[in-house]
Amino acid sequence: MFDSGADMRRRDFISFFGGAAVLATSLAAAGAQPRVGIRRLGVLSMAATNPIRQSTVAALVQGLGARGWKEGGNIQIDWRFWDGIDVTLLESQAAELLALGPDVLLAAGNAAVEAVRRQTQTVPIVFTLVSDPVGMGYVESLARPGRNVTGFSSYDPPIDTKRLEMLTQINPPAVNVAVLYNPNTAPYAGLMLRSIGDAAKLLAVTVRDARCHNYAEIETMMATLAQVGRGGLIVLGDAFNTQHREAIVALAARYRVPAVYGDRIFTPIGGLMSYAIDIPDLFRRASDYVDRILKGAKPSDLPVQLPTKFWMAINLTAAKALGITVAPFLLNTADEVIE
Repeated sequence: MFDSGADMRRRDFISFFGGAAVLATSLAAAGAQPRVGIRRLGVLSMAATNPIRQSTVAALVQGLGARGWKEGGNIQIDWRFWDGIDVTLLESQAAELLALGPDVLLAAGNAAVEAVRRQTQTVPIVFTLVSDPVGMGYVESLARPGRNVTGFSSYDPPIDTKRLEMLTQINPPAVNVAVLYNPNTAPYAGLMLRSIGDAAKLLAVTVRDARCHNYAEIETMMATLAQVGRGGLIVLGDAFNTQHREAIVALAARYRVPAVYGDRIFTPIGGLMSYAIDIPDLFRRASDYVDRILKGAKPSDLPVQLPTKFWMAINLTAAKALGITVAPFLLNTADEVIE
């Protein structure tokens, strides 16, 4: 499915010749047109080294296979991955995919959607892992997208309420909660902050905006939160936080800050708690829209769908190290308890 050696050569090619425009022209000149009788799907997603994102490849392929689409048979899937940070690489990969003449594009994440939208207003785009598609201008409404874009949102306001509640269901409970994100990789964070703020009023919790751009800012924020006392942290599931997951978990342990994470990959490496959507499920569901579009459906007629499956994990080893206890109710409702 994915040739890492070829990917490395492609990146070298991009770097040597200066970017996306030259690369797209070279691919087109090389005669990269869809083969007769075979449909073409272009996928722009997060780096395959992310342990959760690896499973999204299998979920998408399995979903397509269940609908009669066999990779290397009646469908060609062109995979492109980026690290969540390098915007130049993202733009070049979007251009590369368009040059291959896809019938449909699958874009994972807000940044990926924006990159492909800048390149085409006509090729159908199915998205996953997108927050606030209406507010970001990707679709006109959830029920009637109205353009060449539709897909599966990763956000539903009750998610934020649940994460904040989890920080109040430990002993001692958190009463001063910071929300960690990078505005460059999470432009949708304002929506989540409003939702968390509304929930905080009911839970008698103070919430602060903790936007960070680098390791130094994360450490300063953690130190400040520790000094305030009874602090807690919500780590949004954006690309910046994913890239810095080991540092964030280590700093939370050093400054003894209980945290709930928006991606389940944090708890196995020492994070206290996570409450996240089932990411592979979104890709599996996205295969349905890819199938329907390949069979003639228009994205504008396919409503945006919200997440339906979630995963809660609690790391009791981390809780013990932090000197806190987790409410039995929370433990009983967790999908995974790490001891």
